[in-house]
Amino acid sequence: MPSKKILCLFDVDGTLTKPRNKIEPHFEEFIYKKIKPCCLIGIVGGSDMKKIAEQMNGYEVIKKFDYVFAENGLVYFKNGVEVARVSIQKHMGEQKLQKFINYCLGYLAKVYLPVKRGTFIEFRNGMLNISPIGRSCSQSERDDFERYDKVNHVRKDMIEALRKEFPDIGLTYSIGGQISFDVFPDGWDKTYCLQHLEGEGFEEIHFFGDKTDIGGNDHEIFHDSRTIGHKVVDPDDTKMQLIDLLAI
Repeated sequence: MPSKKILCLFDVDGTLTKPRNKIEPHFEEFIYKKIKPCCLIGIVGGSDMKKIAEQMNGYEVIKKFDYVFAENGLVYFKNGVEVARVSIQKHMGEQKLQKFINYCLGYLAKVYLPVKRGTFIEFRNGMLNISPIGRSCSQSERDDFERYDKVNHVRKDMIEALRKEFPDIGLTYSIGGQISFDVFPDGWDKTYCLQHLEGEGFEEIHFFGDKTDIGGNDHEIFHDSRTIGHKVVDPDDTKMQLIDLLAI
């Protein structure tokens, strides 16, 4: 068991769970019975708290994990208690925000895909989540879009169009998961959560994530000097790397 004060901080999709799936019971048991006794544990997800709870088997996750950072840490829980909450609408203002949303809706109306469903823009506390196919698609449609997007670069092309249309709006674009990308003010990526950990006395913060390449929503925190990054490909890989790290 490590003698240092260590925090293991996890992405959700692709790291603790398969994309948009619930955590597997055997892996959940491994985290709580094998990892938690060795170090403090935390989650940092781009999704809102409702979606994190769905994937982590309920809101009890905020008590089972020492730290839970929803929406990259804009909504922050410590030991089961909400500590902080920041909103994008107060930061940007309604006029600027609505101009951006209107452009996105117009752009998406001109995009042709094999299928389209509903909820193309999801307004979250600290970001906008934009999905060209629509978040109400089925799991099989989600899988099909991910494959389609890898070839046709639908999300990448839309982000490039937004950067061209709004060069000075102060927003960051981050592709995560299978069907969408996040939009948030500059600096509100997953590194935002690290400010909440300053002064907590950690000697090492190990971050585990799968979208660590440029443009992925784990990229910035993976490369941050305050963390030790671990790139994973799925929950099984996360488990194996934890076993090696903590000598379990």
